[in-house]
Amino acid sequence: MLTALLFDLDGTLADTDPIHFHTWRDILCNYGLEIDRPFYQTNFSGRLNAAIVQDLLPHLSIEEGQQLSERKEAEFRQRAAQQLQPLAGLLNLLSWANTQNLKQAVVTNAPKENAQFMLQVLGLENSFTTVVLAEELPKGKPDPLPYQEALQQLGVSSQSAVAFEDSPSGIRSAVSAGILTVGIASTHDPQDLYAVGATLVIEDFADSRLEELLKFSWQQVTAELATTPT
Repeated sequence: MLTALLFDLDGTLADTDPIHFHTWRDILCNYGLEIDRPFYQTNFSGRLNAAIVQDLLPHLSIEEGQQLSERKEAEFRQRAAQQLQPLAGLLNLLSWANTQNLKQAVVTNAPKENAQFMLQVLGLENSFTTVVLAEELPKGKPDPLPYQEALQQLGVSSQSAVAFEDSPSGIRSAVSAGILTVGIASTHDPQDLYAVGATLVIEDFADSRLEELLKFSWQQVTAELATTPT
């Protein structure tokens, strides 16, 4: 049964990964660190900035790490302002979800300012009244807490939701919360996403297999309603 769709932000609603990679690469050069794409995918994708900075630059104080993170995200927003586009098929999916009265939420490890910025640039600020920010919780992804919080705020069960995630960290979070999870292969190899629990992996939201999965789930709901005694 399907009553809610839960979306990661970076790499899921829009392909932000190239912008994040180049921004991190340029920022970290100032600290004598050089990173390539494989290193980035393993150590950055889907993680909170605080954990990234702590791992790579453990000699920085908490305050210095926070300042670095803020500089990086400000630079990201500047670069992304003219580049962000919704992932293919997303707007059609959201329109369909609205016709079916499905609840929708964003569940993200991104900083609050980034989340607000991205939703505004994508024209989606009115599409998601529920935005769960991992930085406001005791734990972020890959812990299941962000998705558990989203389920609670929406008032739905894990069995009635579908999550969309592009990173192994995010998929682990959603799957650990008991949610059927669709992987978006914008940043990682499909097999890597299947390996951590994705039920289906697609390139974008225009994939016909996604339509079949969601419509089947929705038909289950309507069939149950039709057979429920009044």
